[in-house]
Amino acid sequence: KEAVYAALKDYRRVRRSRGNFNNELGVPLAVLGDWRKIEGPLFWARVMVFGVRRLLFRAEYPEILVLEYGVQKPGDMRYLLDIAKPAMALVTALGDTPVHVEFFKNAEELAREIARLPEAVLARGFAILNADDKRVRAMKENVRARVLTVGTKIDADVRVGRVENLELEDGRPVGVTFKLEYRGNVVPVRLMGVLGTSHAYAAGFGIAAGLTFGLNLVSLAESFAKNYIPAKHRMTIVRGPNGANLIDDTYNASPLSMKAALVAVKSLKPKRAIGVLGDMLELGEASDSAHAEVGKLAGKVFDALVTVGEKGKIIAKHSGLPAKNIVSVATANDAIPVVKNLLKSGDLVLIKASRGIGLDVVVEALRESAKS
Repeated sequence: KEAVYAALKDYRRVRRSRGNFNNELGVPLAVLGDWRKIEGPLFWARVMVFGVRRLLFRAEYPEILVLEYGVQKPGDMRYLLDIAKPAMALVTALGDTPVHVEFFKNAEELAREIARLPEAVLARGFAILNADDKRVRAMKENVRARVLTVGTKIDADVRVGRVENLELEDGRPVGVTFKLEYRGNVVPVRLMGVLGTSHAYAAGFGIAAGLTFGLNLVSLAESFAKNYIPAKHRMTIVRGPNGANLIDDTYNASPLSMKAALVAVKSLKPKRAIGVLGDMLELGEASDSAHAEVGKLAGKVFDALVTVGEKGKIIAKHSGLPAKNIVSVATANDAIPVVKNLLKSGDLVLIKASRGIGLDVVVEALRESAKS
């Protein structure tokens, strides 16, 4: 959402939904107005007033509305498509063990549910698909719309390449650079304050969306770099206490995003790497094996590990790290003093788990501690 908004902001009247307005309640609210969260006793009164205003002053409505469609159970996508059928659909990534698979028979059934989104786009519209994800790439077969692909593969229409995480001489991470290629044209992009391939992919999808409006690669890349503000807690760089550096990726977690975050940490080659990792939720029967795989990777990346939650113990068990370098706790609040006591100058700390684990409180506590 943020990437499409950033790429188009300088050239079209565009609005995107905020936060997690992506379900049967959130999507209609996002269609109606620019809400950040549902709160307060007068919220619904404001919605009614705003709805009447929308009917009276339609000229204020954006030319392009960017919505997020969230799927947690069978039938969700069909319901959301009945609310608002898109002229363009973007499907980013599912991975081998997708998040939200818990209420589906398997990953294939979840993929079929999500595939309803690009299949709903008419022939004159566009479907933008991840060329690197086999399940997403396969959706092309049943799509009527024109298709653009995004990915690192050489046959992707918008190719993402040369992703490099940047750091200063003192080892402090500062940002990420990458290149985007379309029809032989190449543009470099530099983003400060964030890390990892996820932002490079986001740029690819945002700019691919812009290309469908007849805009050129260079103009879109400039607009993206100027306007892109990533969602909070998504591979953002934070100053921690005692001269440590934090990577805040607490927005959510899946096996795919967890592995991508670990790769980013490893690429920076810090003096000492610490992982604060919690449960990945809604993985169903694949949960234990997915956490075990993350544990094996974590053992190759981190010097010390703090795990949070029951499934976090599986990560710890399979990391292969010495017992003295592992601490497992029950809650995010329990992790705060443990992590504070660990930190030294030059440490790089990845903090990541599913949203429900609440590791953002660890980030905020460490941020505040750094100020004192």
